[in-house]
Amino acid sequence: MDYQFPPEIVAKLAELDAFIEAEIKPLERENMQFFDHRREYARTDWENDGFPRAEWHALIAEMERRADRAGHLRYGLPRECGGQAASNLAIAAIREHLAAKGLGLHNDLQDESSIVGNFPIVPVLNAYGTPDQKRYIEGIIQRDRHLAFGLTEPNHGSDATWLETTAVRDGDHWVINGMKRFNSQVQRAHANLVFARTSGKPGDAKGITAFIVPTDSPGHRIAFNHWTFNMPSDHAEVELKNVRVHDSAILHKEGEGLVLAQRFIHENRIRQAAASAGAARYCIAESARYAASRIAFGEPLSKKQAIQFPLVELYAECEMVRNFIFQVASRMDRQDPLEISDLVSICNFRANRLCCEAADRAIQIHGGIGYTRALPFEHIYRHHRRYRITEGSEEMQMRRVAQYLFGFAGKRSTS
Repeated sequence: MDYQFPPEIVAKLAELDAFIEAEIKPLERENMQFFDHRREYARTDWENDGFPRAEWHALIAEMERRADRAGHLRYGLPRECGGQAASNLAIAAIREHLAAKGLGLHNDLQDESSIVGNFPIVPVLNAYGTPDQKRYIEGIIQRDRHLAFGLTEPNHGSDATWLETTAVRDGDHWVINGMKRFNSQVQRAHANLVFARTSGKPGDAKGITAFIVPTDSPGHRIAFNHWTFNMPSDHAEVELKNVRVHDSAILHKEGEGLVLAQRFIHENRIRQAAASAGAARYCIAESARYAASRIAFGEPLSKKQAIQFPLVELYAECEMVRNFIFQVASRMDRQDPLEISDLVSICNFRANRLCCEAADRAIQIHGGIGYTRALPFEHIYRHHRRYRITEGSEEMQMRRVAQYLFGFAGKRSTS
């Protein structure tokens, strides 16, 4: 069954489909080395520590320019940023719809770029930034003034309140020391949003401050790039050694930086879930199509219960999960998303796990050819496997649901 979207969302999906066929597919066909079996090799600058190649970034930039001209790229952004302030439901529907089309320039997995842009830091800057800090908004969208995100550390991931990076006041300046891990997109960034403890004790939510640190600041250094399951990688280890920044570098308020990280991550969770549900739907549909056409032992594979039943299980779960995601996204438009944080977490961990299982089953059903890079399933698996860790691991998502289910810390189930 399909969720009953409002007419304007149905119309937008059709508009995006037409735009992809007219503007993006021709560009993709001219650059197939980035999408066929050569994709990982073509995208990765192996001699530059595995960072993305300039040619790959240039192609994505051209896709985004076309999408921006057509009025799609900023669709989900606030109106002050040139966007249309699309609803959570609309963005979830688009994320799922585009991912269900499979691998393509219209919605790339590895770079997380799309014809409808995913810019989770932009609404944060728009809501909390000073006029000078808001200059990064257009720079992020146009790819000429990027802002990286530095929260995770070598010793701290999900337990962000225990981070060890510190910032000590020195007059009207701050001196920052620490390390950041998986500092996303810092290699191409002009500044880094660094979270550091400025007061309080380890474990306190208060006392963490967010600083916009220019990447050319003395003492700010990329130590190395992490080579990940899905390459290329732009998740560097960054050293901050006696980095000095002015008071004006603080985004929002001193000691209240964690709210920025929470908003960034929380907004991404429902979108991530929708993308995973769409990719799972693609894997299931392709597997069913292949099983119906592949003849083995004199009849289609689809006649075998060993093929039918695993796909039926995945299909059933996919239908339930994707429709639940749309219901939760709709509720996020009617109430504070933090009030239904448990439901968002359910969407996130169930959809991400589903996608990995669907991609793995697609590889199995397609047999040896499914294991090759001629088909996209290995790429889908490698990308979505990280979603079970990022934006809060699935164990943290389940812990959040447990807080509501069992009434811990005053929480109450919102199901």
